[in-house]
Amino acid sequence: MRIFPILPIWIMIIICTILLVIIWKSNKKNIIQIIIVILLFLINLRIMIPSNNSQTLTNNLDVLFVIDNTISMNAEDYDGTKTRLYAVKKDCQYIIKRLNGARFSIITFNNTAKIVIPYTRDTNITSEAIDIIEPLNELYAKGSSLNTPIDTIISSLKSSQKKEQRIRILFFISDGEITDNSTLKSFKEIANITNNGAILGYGTEQGGYMKSKNSYSEQSEYLKDSSKNFEKAISKIDENNLKTIAKDINIDYIYMDKQSNINKKLEEIKNMINNDIESNDKSTYDDTYYILVIPLLILLIVEFNKFRRSL
Repeated sequence: MRIFPILPIWIMIIICTILLVIIWKSNKKNIIQIIIVILLFLINLRIMIPSNNSQTLTNNLDVLFVIDNTISMNAEDYDGTKTRLYAVKKDCQYIIKRLNGARFSIITFNNTAKIVIPYTRDTNITSEAIDIIEPLNELYAKGSSLNTPIDTIISSLKSSQKKEQRIRILFFISDGEITDNSTLKSFKEIANITNNGAILGYGTEQGGYMKSKNSYSEQSEYLKDSSKNFEKAISKIDENNLKTIAKDINIDYIYMDKQSNINKKLEEIKNMINNDIESNDKSTYDDTYYILVIPLLILLIVEFNKFRRSL
């Protein structure tokens, strides 16, 4: 048995002690109210019991997400005025669910490329890492370059290649925009170490305005274009760059204006894998607090009815 308190135990002891003192000083010592306080304390402990019967679905996929988190990914041109990064997060979560059992890794890139998490089967960690990705602050931005993550991608895929019989899947996610005057480099070296995947494009030809948090006021403001009388800056998708990368790596380019566009690719990938069910030697734990919630609710209803009758 283990406990995972919702509130720190010392805080709950103080709260419960105060409640018990109030009950004790009342004219009538109410046993139901005392039981309610005890139940609150036990529920807060979040008592968990071991369960050794867990099995995990695994497969031989290594899925690498390479996510552009430059400021342009905050452009508001997805499904109305939602940001591109909003769509990216939603679609990545969808991919994680559909490819359950794979190992996942995440690389983000802006001024530099960063391995957010190495390959892991822990989908909770992967999902949480996706959710907290944010665009680089305007103050530190140096312009967008699609060349930034190349070496990091190669290093990550080669590390996967060392594992026998792993299928390496690459999802390169960007709006394709280059704003630092760099020339797009070749991605062909990645083709030899990638088995499948896709370049996922976000944004529209009309483009969208971008918000960035002001470092001084902590308020989000639309970026201004100094070359156009400080009008609101517009970011537009550059599909030519994305299609060039897809051709270099020999994987498909998919324009992601809706989530279902990825379904065909996911089915193609799922047909490549070998699933396996493996027992988990580590003990897992099941929650029990919800069992105590039922009598707590019943007692609260009883006390509420007593209070109503006393009015």
